[in-house]
Amino acid sequence: MRVRSFIDDHFLHFNSRELVRAAHAWEQHIHRGGKVLLSMAGAMSTARIGKILARALDEGLVHAISCTGANLEEDAFSQLAGSRYEAIDDWRALRAEDEAALLARGMNRVTDTCIPETVMRDIEQELIDRWSACCDTGERALPAQHLLAVLNEPAIAARLERPSESWLLAASRNRVPIFTPGWEDSTTGNMFAAAVWRGEVAHHSCVAAGTEQMVELMSWYLDAAREGSDPGVGFFQIGGGIAGDFAICAVPTLAQDLGMTSLPRWAWFAQVSDAVTSYGGYSGAVPNEKITWGKLDVASPKFMIESDATIVVPLILAWLLGD
Repeated sequence: MRVRSFIDDHFLHFNSRELVRAAHAWEQHIHRGGKVLLSMAGAMSTARIGKILARALDEGLVHAISCTGANLEEDAFSQLAGSRYEAIDDWRALRAEDEAALLARGMNRVTDTCIPETVMRDIEQELIDRWSACCDTGERALPAQHLLAVLNEPAIAARLERPSESWLLAASRNRVPIFTPGWEDSTTGNMFAAAVWRGEVAHHSCVAAGTEQMVELMSWYLDAAREGSDPGVGFFQIGGGIAGDFAICAVPTLAQDLGMTSLPRWAWFAQVSDAVTSYGGYSGAVPNEKITWGKLDVASPKFMIESDATIVVPLILAWLLGD
């Protein structure tokens, strides 16, 4: 049985029904000519979401991405050394001493997956050279643009293990912009700060700051909303945190701070998260809370799928791709 048929036949209630409703809304939105921004938190790149997200990008299902610095770089790390990653089956049973032993071996753990420290250093010098050269010429670029420039260097590109499974490369070839709020909270962001400290990179200005990225995102939103003025722009959020809230705030910034009061809100909203609704938390906040901040309208379709994104997101994308 095909994935789409199986989901339609068996995902009938509760979170599974919400998954189907969100998938239908996404599909209808695309068929009407609408655009979709996908925000991505969590360790989705380490979970190799690129295997199916790259296909979704190639099929025109996603038109912009907002992601954490970790997701940005870990797609690249996986391409450079995924075969050297180590899986830990019984990770819940690890003692503090076991974790220290992993550190001593240079294995950085993300739940059940260990990323070798060496891969994080594989392209460090190339990135430093790129940042330094941009400082000399006065070029400023988004974090993703710097990383892609290095990945496209012939010597690096020849080493990529599974380029067809890279969502980063797929976004690049489909001219899908990638925004990375809070990029400094990442390994490559730390490398950049250390390189400036050492004087290998002359200053910080070669990497576009978060507020500059917001301006670019707002420009993208205006263009996307204009291209599909009837369906508008949809928002699909994986997890919560800065990747989601930064991107969704583009609309209230345009409406409230720039006075574009007639600007449409996000056309529809869907979130996959295992965070619980709590006092003051964003990741588990119910979608209706976003109405009070000018992010969504009363009439905006809203879906909240409370589950593991590494299970739900591939299923939704597979349904949309007709698998």
